[in-house]
Amino acid sequence: MHGFWKGLAMAAVGVGIGQAGAQQPPVARQVPHTIEKHGDTRTDNYYWLRERTSEEVLDYLRAENAYTAEKMAHARQLEETLFEEMKARLKEDDESVPYRYGRHLYYSRNVPGEQYRVYCRRELSADDASEEVILDVNELARGHKYFSLGALAISPDEHLLAYAFDTNGSEVYTLVVRDLADGSLRDDRLENISGSVEWAADNATLFYTTLDEARRPYKVFRHRLGTGQADDALVHHEEDERFFVGLGKTRSERFLQIGMYSKITSEVRVLAADDPTGTFETLLPRTQGVEYSIAHQGDRFLVTTNRDAINFKLLEMPLTARGWDQAREVLPHRPAIKLDGVDAFADFIAVYERKDGFRQIHVLDTAGGGGHYIAFPEPVYTASGDTNRVYDTDTLRFSYTSLVTPRSVFDYNIRTRSRELLKQEPVLGGYDPEKYESQRIEATASDGTKIPMSLVYRRGITRSGDNPTLLYGYGSYGASMDPRFSSARLSLLDRGMIFAIAHIRGGGELGRPWYEDGKFLHKMNTFTDFIACGEELVRQGYTRHDRMAMMGGSAGGLLMGAVLNMRPDLVHCAVAAVPFVDVVTTMLDPSIPLTVIEYEEWGNPNDKAFYEYMLRYSPYDNVTAQDYPHILITAGLNDPRVQYWEPAKWCARLRATKTGDNLLLMKTNMGAGHGGASGRYNRLKDRAFEYAFILDRLGISK
Repeated sequence: MHGFWKGLAMAAVGVGIGQAGAQQPPVARQVPHTIEKHGDTRTDNYYWLRERTSEEVLDYLRAENAYTAEKMAHARQLEETLFEEMKARLKEDDESVPYRYGRHLYYSRNVPGEQYRVYCRRELSADDASEEVILDVNELARGHKYFSLGALAISPDEHLLAYAFDTNGSEVYTLVVRDLADGSLRDDRLENISGSVEWAADNATLFYTTLDEARRPYKVFRHRLGTGQADDALVHHEEDERFFVGLGKTRSERFLQIGMYSKITSEVRVLAADDPTGTFETLLPRTQGVEYSIAHQGDRFLVTTNRDAINFKLLEMPLTARGWDQAREVLPHRPAIKLDGVDAFADFIAVYERKDGFRQIHVLDTAGGGGHYIAFPEPVYTASGDTNRVYDTDTLRFSYTSLVTPRSVFDYNIRTRSRELLKQEPVLGGYDPEKYESQRIEATASDGTKIPMSLVYRRGITRSGDNPTLLYGYGSYGASMDPRFSSARLSLLDRGMIFAIAHIRGGGELGRPWYEDGKFLHKMNTFTDFIACGEELVRQGYTRHDRMAMMGGSAGGLLMGAVLNMRPDLVHCAVAAVPFVDVVTTMLDPSIPLTVIEYEEWGNPNDKAFYEYMLRYSPYDNVTAQDYPHILITAGLNDPRVQYWEPAKWCARLRATKTGDNLLLMKTNMGAGHGGASGRYNRLKDRAFEYAFILDRLGISK
């Protein structure tokens, strides 16, 4: 009650930075808002922070930013040092590996001092072909505080470039078409698109998707170049609010695809790319709980599906077939192996699988050469397909990385089984991978399940319990937090830190059952798994609770919030980036982007069982009067995925409720969205700030 009256007292001045001086944290006024559901009544005192255009709301966010800047002022030199270290490791004029498409080699490069990439091409037929700049994103971004490039689609004849852009982080894009002969823009300008665009074979027709009021891609239109958007033909309207709509094209370029995807169900419709005014046909009917994706090879479609196969299997069906009864098995369901997808080429298939938590690439030579797996040299690694635009080839391009090996791009000849390293991400400053070591260990969850963790650190550390450690987690949507190299992370490792990834349930590292055991009414496993990982690091002597930090973003921010409530003593400090923390209130509001779609991830709180379960872990609803560790919260004002008010409300409630003197900071990017700042240097500055907070709280000042 004391906090409530204190909030009312602040109403006279709106949002204040305590009158005793700037060292006082901002105080958001409390205005009781009643939420009733299933006979349960909750009071949300910070519901008013949803008023995006309110000056009082904006003042509160600015006040929090000012308070954060002041409280972190003493670490500014550390922050600058970290940024300069990270920047110094970058090859500022770095260039991507060129890939072949049509008559050209396409690539992108950076320009020293510039934030964004420059997209280029060279003719294949000329040995001395000069570079042609097809899009300089730096020029497009001039005058914008934020700029994000969405779709980037070359017409089949390579004369035109369709590209989409977003200038505020809202993920609502505008699409334009550039004539590559002279660099001029055509009159075509398409608004409110999601960024999903595909060309028909006639080089004059574009298909694109638009957004509904909840920013869900829900309609597909056909646009004829030279006509107005108002004249575009509606090709598909997805009325089921659980489904996103996306566009694709097979590698062979023979078929266009409309994909309709909910969290657990999918449907694909196909159309011959040379028949743009034709009708998209449903390949396999939509069945609740059944997911599938397709690839084209020769006279068949390849179908990756979980139909009667929880870890997915591979089917084939004739191009004219429609319906499951005409599909034949190519790779059966294997309980120990998750099939993530396939790349289809004229004479072979690359099957991307996951076994024991690791990715592997299974090559099937459909021209009669049998099958084999590509071998990889390290015990902890990540491998995935790279840019493969050529259909008729014997070469598969893939990327490889680990916690100590920078991202490396290879061309692999499936006949000779030889590989050629095309490029390894340069790390300037004399990076030596032999100075670092990675390993995988296991923690035991409360129900006995073994939870893997990937660790990396400087070689030679001892298990003295004194090592500063950062534990990272996500654990939602079946997304796998695979071990990857980060040159920015070296700034932590070189200061003696251990970096650990908790491969908790809710992710997809150990197959589909691993995901399903961490969602819906099993979501608590995600949080208790993470706690078990933290405890295991202490038990094995890697660190202590007062030497450990944790970090997660978005749904990983939900993880941070839940763990902070359950075990505030687990770590000394935490970073929760754009955290999804107001679970119940958000999921009860279908007007918020993503809510209805998310019913199949978290459950529908209109069902009492889900409502009550969500209330058990929702971070905002479980803030209590206890000592929390040091916390840094980040948000984006234009974030369409996790609305800014979720972290803002959580911060306000923590301020009014928590005990103790540990820092609670919130930093809102007032001109960006879910991904934070755009531009490579600005992103590094964000990371440097987060790392400075962690290091400073752990007592590392240089």
